[in-house]
Amino acid sequence: MSRVTTFQSNFTTGEIDPLLKGRSDIKQYYNGLSSATNVLVQPQGGVTRRPGLQYVGTIPSASAPQSGCRLVPFEYSTTQSYMLLFVNNRMYVYKDGVLQTGINGGGNDYLTTSIGSANIGTMNWTQSADTLIIVQEDMAPKKIVRGGSHTTWTISDISFDFTPKYAFTLSTSEPAGTVTPSAVDGNVTLTASSSVFASGNINDYVESKDGIGRARIIDYTSGTSVKAIVEVPFFSTDAIANGDWVLETDYVDAWSGTYGYPRTCVFHEGRLYFGGSKTLPTSVWASRVNDYYDFNPGEGLDDDALFFTIDTDQMNAINGIVSGRDLQLFTKGGEFYLPQSDLNPITPSNVVVRPSTRRGNKDGIRPVIAESGTLFIQRSGKSLREFNFSDVELSYISNNISLLSSHLLKAPSDMALRRATSTDEGDLLLIVNGTDGNLTTYSILKGQQVVAPSSQTTDGDFINVGVDVDTVYFVVKRSINGSTVYYVEKWNDDYTLDSAVQYSTVAGNLPGSTSVSGLNHLEAESIKVINNGRTLGNETVSSGAVTVDEAPATYIELGLDYTPTITTMPIETQLPSGTIVGMKKRILEATLILYLTENITINGSDVSLETFPVTLGTNKNFTGKKRIMPLMGYDNQGQITISQSAPLFFTLLGLEFKVRTGQ
Repeated sequence: MSRVTTFQSNFTTGEIDPLLKGRSDIKQYYNGLSSATNVLVQPQGGVTRRPGLQYVGTIPSASAPQSGCRLVPFEYSTTQSYMLLFVNNRMYVYKDGVLQTGINGGGNDYLTTSIGSANIGTMNWTQSADTLIIVQEDMAPKKIVRGGSHTTWTISDISFDFTPKYAFTLSTSEPAGTVTPSAVDGNVTLTASSSVFASGNINDYVESKDGIGRARIIDYTSGTSVKAIVEVPFFSTDAIANGDWVLETDYVDAWSGTYGYPRTCVFHEGRLYFGGSKTLPTSVWASRVNDYYDFNPGEGLDDDALFFTIDTDQMNAINGIVSGRDLQLFTKGGEFYLPQSDLNPITPSNVVVRPSTRRGNKDGIRPVIAESGTLFIQRSGKSLREFNFSDVELSYISNNISLLSSHLLKAPSDMALRRATSTDEGDLLLIVNGTDGNLTTYSILKGQQVVAPSSQTTDGDFINVGVDVDTVYFVVKRSINGSTVYYVEKWNDDYTLDSAVQYSTVAGNLPGSTSVSGLNHLEAESIKVINNGRTLGNETVSSGAVTVDEAPATYIELGLDYTPTITTMPIETQLPSGTIVGMKKRILEATLILYLTENITINGSDVSLETFPVTLGTNKNFTGKKRIMPLMGYDNQGQITISQSAPLFFTLLGLEFKVRTGQ
């Protein structure tokens, strides 16, 4: 028999893939958890109950939320930000968790958009000031503009000053006669010796067969005279002989109902970029500098629009474009970037597309920029990768940051990032799983080597996620009173229940009796009640109300319960005689380091948080160390499970346990 004392000072590896339970040779094993559900790992190392979900509103069935929803943040200024909810042909506006009604002074609480359910799942967007640009390959690009108030919004198809052209079915001919340029470069007049031009030749090309001279027609004067912009200088102003030049025709709008529209978009260095389209999936267009709706290539000057295509040995359909250190292009087959510097911005004359990695980005999930790089879901949906620049390799690399937790990624369908807004937190990545409707979260603080995943569940399915600055919104599908409903809910650090409502003296809405209403969204459901920091018995909602055991004095919260659970990794340590992998283990006692904890259980038993002197009827909010013994008999694993028996706050900072081993 041997006794071992083990101390887990942090949980910064989060939940570890079951495939790694034999890897006690790596340090992450000793900072990890066998399971971490409905908790978040703090960047300081502790683990805490996740925020509750505050009920915001019900999505009307007339909006067909079951056919598709999308949450899109809109930050108008440092003090005014919104969460936009797109459903079939409608856009709802939420500010500070409140649905904005009377949109544009009318009777509707939504803006009609003509963006149908079929387009919502793959639409992409970018924002500049008061304008949100939305693209999808089967619809014309749209702009949404916020007016002078929270309820003033307009949507329209973008009217481009110049739409880029492309010859999908290029035709060439050798018109009879000569053609003479008035100058070798710049804006010129092309004069033909016979009537060969027509008004339909605008945006067609005249090119010398020897490659010395190419010009785009921009204006029609007559059958023998047109104005053009030279893209490749002519050798001289002499006439180009009959048969030595060609007329390229059938250049049409690159984006149309016939050929499709852009798939992705971003603002970068004063230009609006569009990446990929339905017919040209590997092409990129950029507007003129500070003229976002003008894609005229002009003379190819530094501030003119530009166009380029990713040419590789495979089809790299662009499905993500990010403005970072460089312009980053994410495709189904790999990742690319356009190298640049402060002294050499991207111009038509220096465009270079460089490949980096061949992982591929999953369709429908936009890459997000974190502090240390750009995070994206690999096209198979089975790994989360970080795309960042390596000063060693002088190129971008794609690190697999979900290697230790790939089991938590189950057909991801949506992703958002809540960036750190204070010095005591890190970035929080939120990934909606399409297979089981659960949510996978990653607490990330790369400077301290924190990449800590955990799983979040609710009484229903997470459908979408969006982040408004530091507020996380969700679309949640629930089964209420025998019907399927879709709710908008948001995380609230002051809540410990889901789909919850809260009344308080601070808000001035505290009920004056034991009857509490405003619960129509939980009709016929059995709900939990937290009254003045203490849990009361379960209540069933009837006619949108419940009668609680006692009238609230300061606040009351009502909603659906969820249970946080963490389980330690199997105990592994090195004895003088060798490992204890095959030995029986018995945990004799444990010491929990707690912070502001109101309720906690260990291996199914409540931990008393009483402190002396005891004041009856008050909330027990404990910070300090709690020693518990005995815990369990012998088994092969030697694990501890920490959970809760009441929906109250808890934070676990560390855990020490004494173990006896034997054959």
